[in-house]
Amino acid sequence: MTILFQSVPSMAPHRSALIDPFGRRIDYLRVSVTDRCDLRCVYCMAERQTFLPREDLLTLEELDRLCTTFIGLGTRRLRLTGGEPLVRKGFMDLVAGLSRHLRSGDLDELTLTTNGTRLAEHAEDLARHGVRRINVSLDTLDPETYRRITRGGDLARVMAGLDAAQAAGLEVKINAVALKGDNAGELAGMVRWAHGRGMGLTLIETMPLGETGIDRTDQYLPLSEVRAGFEAQWTLTPIARRTAGPARYVRVEETGGVLGFITPMSHRFCEACNRVRVTCTGDLVLCLGREDGVALRPVLRDDPHTDEPLREAIRAAVGGKPEGHDFHIDRPGAAPAVARPMSMTGG
Repeated sequence: MTILFQSVPSMAPHRSALIDPFGRRIDYLRVSVTDRCDLRCVYCMAERQTFLPREDLLTLEELDRLCTTFIGLGTRRLRLTGGEPLVRKGFMDLVAGLSRHLRSGDLDELTLTTNGTRLAEHAEDLARHGVRRINVSLDTLDPETYRRITRGGDLARVMAGLDAAQAAGLEVKINAVALKGDNAGELAGMVRWAHGRGMGLTLIETMPLGETGIDRTDQYLPLSEVRAGFEAQWTLTPIARRTAGPARYVRVEETGGVLGFITPMSHRFCEACNRVRVTCTGDLVLCLGREDGVALRPVLRDDPHTDEPLREAIRAAVGGKPEGHDFHIDRPGAAPAVARPMSMTGG
């Protein structure tokens, strides 16, 4: 059954930029639609993860209303994440509803971060609803290593999903977390593979978010080391390309492809932060590396017929956005810098 989302009253009178205390324009929103996932990646969640009760999650209607309110406050780019967003029942109805903002011109881009396991089923519908590019999280091309990192995943399903996404005309970028003991020796090969398929690739340092049962000091691989290894065999030319995210990009002259680096641990990128996140429970997270957030779910549910209290809550929250994060990986056995798991916050 298709869910029909009702349009809110005209947002034009309310459209104005969200500016944080440091003069940064906040125009990029990442929304987690579920904390559930069909994988159990070692750097993301515990092997026996306890998921939230469904009644704690925002409904699809609440997610649409929340995103629409942010768009009315100047959000131009919207990324839907998880957990794994494609496991959320009714997710494609949400995408279909939000696509109206692309058609109206109020939203520049609607994107998705996925692990790729269900792309084969949904790629054509994503493209039909105006999604033009997606990020796919993939950390290895070796089936056994993939099974170990994801604790049971099937690499063949992801490869079929990538085929379907490209066949549907979606631009695909691969996101790979650099893991010292798992894929360090594969990263150059992954760059060649991705570029050979016409896909970009972005490498990400592991971040201390939530308890996973794994000591992150054993996983952490500074991307400065990875980049130095690449520069010994390739010519990396910095390029001015900037997406709404924190990556810094180079062109690999020998492959002709684009390579990104996201370095929250070795080089902070906070000075240009233009984004906020909303968890699947409706908490507005102003900084990925901070514990605090602002609960928007009570505002949504206490005032179901008007969005003015929600707009005011968002404005007040952005007015308290911190300058930078508190990530650190300093000693073996240390607790994560942020207890909130990545699967709840979204990528």
